[in-house]
Amino acid sequence: MKLFKSHFWYNKSQRNGIFLLIIIIVILQILIFTNVFSTDEKINTTAPELIALQKQIDSLQLVELENRKPKIYPFNPNYITDFKGKQLGMSLLEIDRLHAFRDSNKFVNSKKEFQKVTKISDALLRKIAPYFKFPDWVVKRNQKNKKISLQKSKKRYPSDANNSKEFIFSSTDINKITAQDLRTIPGIDAAFSERIIKYRSKLQGFSFPSQLYEVWGLDTEIADQILEVFKIIELPLIKKQNINTIEFKQLLKNPYIDYELCKKIFDYRDEVAELQNISELKNIKGFPVDKYDRIVLYLLAE
Repeated sequence: MKLFKSHFWYNKSQRNGIFLLIIIIVILQILIFTNVFSTDEKINTTAPELIALQKQIDSLQLVELENRKPKIYPFNPNYITDFKGKQLGMSLLEIDRLHAFRDSNKFVNSKKEFQKVTKISDALLRKIAPYFKFPDWVVKRNQKNKKISLQKSKKRYPSDANNSKEFIFSSTDINKITAQDLRTIPGIDAAFSERIIKYRSKLQGFSFPSQLYEVWGLDTEIADQILEVFKIIELPLIKKQNINTIEFKQLLKNPYIDYELCKKIFDYRDEVAELQNISELKNIKGFPVDKYDRIVLYLLAE
């Protein structure tokens, strides 16, 4: 008994401390079992602040995804593999046509020849042709052929009083040529030439050659002839407007934005409070992603 008694012998202060500790443990157990520390309060996920925060997170994720997308580097279209062709948007049939052409020991030496062999659409050709890289000797030969074609395309201007005098282009830059220059192209009359110049003014200048195909009523073949003679030598200087401060009527002046899209953009802007990056426009439901590169020619996010 003395052995056990020595272990359980405490003075008064020690007994009081042990008793107080037991009381605290009991109280904590009661609080835990009665859910005193729990709360029934629910977070309102529809709060404007949370929605705006989520939109900002989504926009940052979108930017990150855009940065992770594989970039297209210049390449020789004669050596497109099945994998590369699929990445570019070509169908297996179009890729097979190219491979069959190459198996006959032939090479495509221009974007027109590439389209003729593969039969890809005009839209896809305009998308991937800027990345075509042909050998230097092919480029020089094509430039020489274009120069010869340019010399042959010089015509006497119909209203010129001196018919023996050849009409000389004012420029070969499509953003600087006049309606008279355009009338030297077969199939372009006074009305069409003025329509092209008017559309160029609406765009504030052509930034992409493919924009010429947007001129109402202009045949693809005639547009091809124009682009054989005239090129975009200097890009237009377009003053961009801040998407976060632009007014409704000003945004409607964007040649690629109609009333419905303008309304969607303003609704989205009101929802997120402020666009952190112009690429957030792609988050808008129904946004025409195929026109994104053209729309953002006139817009920025600040």
